[in-house]
Amino acid sequence: MPNTVHSILVVDDEAGIRESLAGVLADEGYSASSAESGEACLDLVRKTAFDVVLLDIWLPGIDGLETLERIRELDNPPEVIMISGHGTIETAVRATKLGAYDFLEKPLSLDKTLILVKNAIESKKLRRENVDLKKQLHVKSVIVGDSIPMKALRQQIGLMAPTNGRVLIYGESGTGKELVAHAIHGQSLRKDETFVEVNCAAIPEDLIESELFGHYKGSFPGAAADKEGKFQKANGGTLFLDEVGDMSLKTQSKVLRTLEEQRFTPVGSDETITVDVRVIASTNKDLEEEISRGNFREDLFYRLNVIPFFVPPLRERKEDIPLFARHFLKELAATYGRRPREITDDAIDILMRYSWPGNVRELRNVIERIVIMNPTTTRFDSKHLPPLVYRDGSRRAPKSEFSTLHQARDAYERDFILKTLDQNHGNVTRTAEVLGLERSHLYRKMKALGIAAKE
Repeated sequence: MPNTVHSILVVDDEAGIRESLAGVLADEGYSASSAESGEACLDLVRKTAFDVVLLDIWLPGIDGLETLERIRELDNPPEVIMISGHGTIETAVRATKLGAYDFLEKPLSLDKTLILVKNAIESKKLRRENVDLKKQLHVKSVIVGDSIPMKALRQQIGLMAPTNGRVLIYGESGTGKELVAHAIHGQSLRKDETFVEVNCAAIPEDLIESELFGHYKGSFPGAAADKEGKFQKANGGTLFLDEVGDMSLKTQSKVLRTLEEQRFTPVGSDETITVDVRVIASTNKDLEEEISRGNFREDLFYRLNVIPFFVPPLRERKEDIPLFARHFLKELAATYGRRPREITDDAIDILMRYSWPGNVRELRNVIERIVIMNPTTTRFDSKHLPPLVYRDGSRRAPKSEFSTLHQARDAYERDFILKTLDQNHGNVTRTAEVLGLERSHLYRKMKALGIAAKE
């Protein structure tokens, strides 16, 4: 008996068939209903969410094929199994093209009917899960932010996503590198195929090869069964190697060979498996520095770094903080089943003063904390914020971030202007006077450096 009561509709103009089929289905634990015509069937499926419809082809009024066609136009249609006492190959082919799950001939075999019903229910469940997964992937691929760096990032994604070029995404932890990878896949020619993620930093070194390439039973202690690797699971789609800089040199060598040949050998096997995979990688490390230290293969770096992306830290795009904060409030209110929340401008101002060493991930955690800790509050202000956001974190970028004198000069100017703005409580006119600049000149400078005016 099924754990969940699934609803089945039997549609046939013969009362005996309707009653006997409905009785058998009820005995198997299903909720069974019946209808004697196509019109009655359509009326019922518009009112009730059936999992499966057993539909006779020869019906008074509109026939089974036309009924099937109308059922398939519904937003979340049931699976339809066609029934006929005069079945032909042509009819079966037409029914399949119209979206029928399968075809049964009279006299019905009850065993075959029950097996088909069970399989059709599973098919509908998988279809629903696939729709839900695509919705989740769409949410994951939404790039939030109206700052100049984020607009440029979205434009770059739009240009190169439809290609098969390998991508290497740089950025500090928590900046949203995974989100960028999802966005690239979501706008690529492979968007309807699988997106598979591997966190190279989270998998022990002795298991990473098995995780990527799979293994055969008994190939090493603990390998109790055959396992399909991530490269094989991503065949036809996208493989995201998150924090690729943490991968061992031994594994790097095998990944390089796989990228070059598009084939690999599972652990403990002599069999070669060919795949078609687009690889996107990310890192929070300076890989060129890792190469000089002997920690990363130079040839693999050039294989991965075909199209480099840089996701800037949140401290360099603070004008995006209000958007992120309100986006997370909306998302988390839905997650926890609560009414929409608001956040005051005063609270936003405090959030924008904090340096966010943990980047967007840290901001989301802060918003989640205040949503959880204040379940009845619908409007959050400064008193709801945790103490950590009142710390005066350093805004100075790490030395390794600068590769040119121009970058270093911009970073120093940005830091100096931000400190002067703080000293003058965000007053741009007064800050311009202190800096010895025209107000319009300071505004242009702030815009170029990605500094939001608070006036």
